[in-house]
Amino acid sequence: MRLNQLTGRWVTIVKTRARRPTDFAPRKRPVEAESDRPCPFCPGNEEETLPALETTDAAGGWTNRVVPNLYPAFAGDEGFAVQNLGPVHVMAPASGIHEVFVYSPHHDSGLHDLDDLAAGEFMQALKRRFVDHARTDKIRYTQFIVNHGREAGASLAHPHGQLLGLPFVPGEIIDEERAFARFAGGCVLCTTVEAEISTGERVVMATDDVAVICPYWSGAPYELLIVPRRHEMHLQDADDHSLEAVGRALRDATGFLHAALGDVAFNVGFHAAPHQHTGEYHWHVHIWPNLVTQAGFERGTGVMINIVPPEEAAEALRSVAAHT
Repeated sequence: MRLNQLTGRWVTIVKTRARRPTDFAPRKRPVEAESDRPCPFCPGNEEETLPALETTDAAGGWTNRVVPNLYPAFAGDEGFAVQNLGPVHVMAPASGIHEVFVYSPHHDSGLHDLDDLAAGEFMQALKRRFVDHARTDKIRYTQFIVNHGREAGASLAHPHGQLLGLPFVPGEIIDEERAFARFAGGCVLCTTVEAEISTGERVVMATDDVAVICPYWSGAPYELLIVPRRHEMHLQDADDHSLEAVGRALRDATGFLHAALGDVAFNVGFHAAPHQHTGEYHWHVHIWPNLVTQAGFERGTGVMINIVPPEEAAEALRSVAAHT
């Protein structure tokens, strides 16, 4: 058993059940287009979305666009007002912001296809949205996600992510803030990166600007953690150099997964400190490949069982990295 230092939860590594990369089948169910509707995210179909909040233009067209979500999970500016409807029934309006970030004009591409310029533009666009959300009244936290593949929750094939501005701080982030606060050695992620680089066994790649590791406490096969080497609480506080390095690392990490495992489904989650919070935190990026299904033990206890030790996952990803 290993303790996840970011959440305070235990995970179980079951080495005897480990699988080789080839034992995980690529996803079999592609995200299908709606037969009666053109892809709303492809160039030429801009009228299929709400007017863009921002667009990054290039010669001959746009490279990325941010548009309001047609079917928002969070909308409105009411703020977080809790209502008690009875002794056990508590509710609050789902106010907030829900945006779609179309990060490529190419329908059949993905994060692993971004070139250096596009990877940098990806991060710069994210920074602008985080800045805008942080200035918006009653938005306390912004979550950026990418769902790749139907099994990971994607409903449209065209590469895109989602930005959700929330009127509350999610429990996962509260747990991470508490972990940073109670860690006695300074920043838990700065310390983690230095410790991992000193041994190298769970490092997939590392530069002076960013590290990609299979964390010691990985709760799922081939889980990845991307940590900028420059310590900043908020993504929007990072400088251009650090942002672009993280963008390239995200591109490379998803590319290594693609090379080692095939076109598997995965989720990407950016974690940063809540907008108005101060204290100890270090923004970072999680990648969770969707390779196994949570069963009754995981759901009943919250303790994840990982059948691929992170040391073996990192070795497999380093191997493909050496040949790309």
